[in-house]
Amino acid sequence: MSIYYYFSVLPEALIASMLSPEDFCSYFAIGSEKRASGQAILFEAAPDFSGDYFDLSDMEKRCAPHPGGEPKHSLYLSIYRVLEHLPLSALKNLHLVTPDARILKLPKSDAIPAFTQKIRLYQELCPVQPRIASSLDPVSFCRFMTDSSHAIHVPKLFFAELRLGDLAEKPETGSARDLPYPALMHLRDCLKTIKNNPEKHTKTVDRIPPAKFPYRMVESGFYIGDQKEICYYPFPPEKELEEKYHVWWRSATL
Repeated sequence: MSIYYYFSVLPEALIASMLSPEDFCSYFAIGSEKRASGQAILFEAAPDFSGDYFDLSDMEKRCAPHPGGEPKHSLYLSIYRVLEHLPLSALKNLHLVTPDARILKLPKSDAIPAFTQKIRLYQELCPVQPRIASSLDPVSFCRFMTDSSHAIHVPKLFFAELRLGDLAEKPETGSARDLPYPALMHLRDCLKTIKNNPEKHTKTVDRIPPAKFPYRMVESGFYIGDQKEICYYPFPPEKELEEKYHVWWRSATL
């Protein structure tokens, strides 16, 4: 049996498994004796990746079938500083899994789109999880947050861009429509601060991570990177989600 490697974002962990990506996503979301059911966001990692931080020795012995022949479901290799030490080149497809184990697989894109929107909203996902309003486009935001010359920085960052609708252009008066964000007036104030202060590039909207990540609010997609490299995972437009990924989309919007 093959050995696969998975980088779980929530919670942060590097896991070896004998389950294929689809089977592992279902197992990880639906739960077991050790883990309750819930969302899962995880990357498949290349089977031949290397890194001194992780002990990948004797994997054939450690990640082996059970005596009855059942495949090893999960072998945790690290639960701390995984993103920091995982080579970005090792990352393959990103899997967004709903609590009932519906899976949306996002491949990595070779091209990052042009950015025109002046105000944006980001949900950081790993290694920290604040929600941030910013005047920076996703690439600039990633480089800003991983700049070691800043007092507040992280080595690498995985985050999603979230929808703002009319608030991106008119934070004070724009329609909130179906935006599900709590403390909407506070969000408007944060966006207004960014709009009216060119020197201020970021403003924390919420320090507490959401109990459930709002898949339906993803705008352009997911980004992961540092100062040298940034990987982009585009999120399909709503029409494509409704037509091509209807089962997943219905579950994600419940």
